[in-house]
Amino acid sequence: MGERFVTRGFVGRRDAAPDAAGLSPDERRRRTPPGQYLTPDFPVLSAGPTPRTPLDRWSLRIEGLVGQPAQWTWDEFLALPSRDYVVDISCVTKWTHLDMRWKGVSLDTLLEGVELDQRAAFVVATCDGGYTTNLPLADVLNNQAFVAYEYDGRPLQPEHGGPARLVVPARYFWKSAKWIRGLRIQDRDEPGFWESLGYHNRGDQWLEERYSGD
Repeated sequence: MGERFVTRGFVGRRDAAPDAAGLSPDERRRRTPPGQYLTPDFPVLSAGPTPRTPLDRWSLRIEGLVGQPAQWTWDEFLALPSRDYVVDISCVTKWTHLDMRWKGVSLDTLLEGVELDQRAAFVVATCDGGYTTNLPLADVLNNQAFVAYEYDGRPLQPEHGGPARLVVPARYFWKSAKWIRGLRIQDRDEPGFWESLGYHNRGDQWLEERYSGD
């Protein structure tokens, strides 16, 4: 998701997370998925220009297999119940950053007032810049995913997906769609941008589901 196509061979900087994090070596190993290295950085990887949508023109819409579509302006979105999240993030390019601090709105909160059709089984995140990614509904409900608008106590910057991005900690980071603008509820799976280019359809980092066929 970012400035250029990320190939299978990209591994990034192999910086170790500092010991000052206060975690024992055993704890660090336990929380690091296979094939990953720890970093204190927040690398920026993209597949195109960084969108910069004015907040007065931003909205988030839920549509598809719902009784009635729901939509929020930026001010309405910020007025929704939110919470702080501290989660570990792993990128398919092999970096893992422990204890990343976000603020955002749970997908459960967004879906509270939406009547889901009984056929609803998948969600496709749609974004500024034309990016999409697909997820089973079961992978984002029950506080497994949120739409973040702050990172590390500050507004989320555009290069990291601001003003708002989807965050799905239990999946490789490309599933945490930058610049999110919509969630389309479907009865069938539909591969998104990276999935159509050979990335794994589900992206479970603990199973090393990096690429199609893994």
